[in-house]
Amino acid sequence: MDIRRLDLNLLLLLDGLFRTQNLSALSRELGMSQPMASTGLRKLRDFFGDPLFLSTGRGMRPTPFAESIAEAVRTVLSTVDQQILRKPRFVPEESDRVFTVTTSDIGVLIFIPPILQRIRSMAPGASLRCLPTSHEDLEDALESGEIDLAIGYFPDLVGPNIVTEDLFDHPFTSIVRKDHPTIGDTLSLEQFLAADHIVVNQQGRSQEIFERRVRELKLQRRVVLHLPHFMSVPQLIATSDMISTVPFSLGAWYANAGLKLLPPPVSIPLIELKQHWHRRMDNEPAVRWLQTIVAEELRDRDPALAMSADYAKSRAKAAAPVAGRSATTIASRLR
Repeated sequence: MDIRRLDLNLLLLLDGLFRTQNLSALSRELGMSQPMASTGLRKLRDFFGDPLFLSTGRGMRPTPFAESIAEAVRTVLSTVDQQILRKPRFVPEESDRVFTVTTSDIGVLIFIPPILQRIRSMAPGASLRCLPTSHEDLEDALESGEIDLAIGYFPDLVGPNIVTEDLFDHPFTSIVRKDHPTIGDTLSLEQFLAADHIVVNQQGRSQEIFERRVRELKLQRRVVLHLPHFMSVPQLIATSDMISTVPFSLGAWYANAGLKLLPPPVSIPLIELKQHWHRRMDNEPAVRWLQTIVAEELRDRDPALAMSADYAKSRAKAAAPVAGRSATTIASRLR
């Protein structure tokens, strides 16, 4: 027998006959005419080469062959109904799913705490994994499902199958140690250019925004240290006379570790932070749930606001010259 010759819809008729043993009653139940039901039964008999059901005084009784396949037919129909026709569901409180995201080292500090707290409260059996992924491999990782979401600044992630949702914009700040010998509560362009700088070199990351602005203005700094990541910058600044310009959240996180945050002496575009996923995951319930969590926790909200009691005051001061916007406007928008 060739399954390609079998109309699988006829299995509903076959299963119904096992149950009702009455072709007239079954045709009404299935919403078809009795002649159509009779035609379907004839096709089944031809395909299997067996009468399947015989009319008796007690209704249509199955043949031994029909009885031998009854359970298998019921299993096939149940599998199609449960695993193919019904959309998969995601029940957070029952899930042990491992969600995988990629973000920057600062993103781990800023994004992950509120997201993880929400996941643990709603899906206590689930967990979160942060996986570093190169920009070149990121779209493929999203497509394959290796990565569920990319959260942060990914300006090159713009393929036709990538879906993007805006979260919030974030400014830069310059940081120096609190008792810096030559830089007080303000930072002039002359002081900025005369200082020894730490520069973080991360291709495709937010720091490129600031470095591109420096090149546009043709500013000549004295860079004494290049680093591949941000995490060591605050400690190096707190124990030296060097200066660095970093995303504001990093400075705010370490503000109580001997640092002061100062407005950069030039305007710098804001960092546009987003979440990204692959279009093929649009209807995947678990990933959609995670996207909703991220949006609810981060969209139009800067988690750095909760970092310290002094954050709002220092942010209003340090963000003043950013991209030509007033500190009051930026601070009020991010509250």
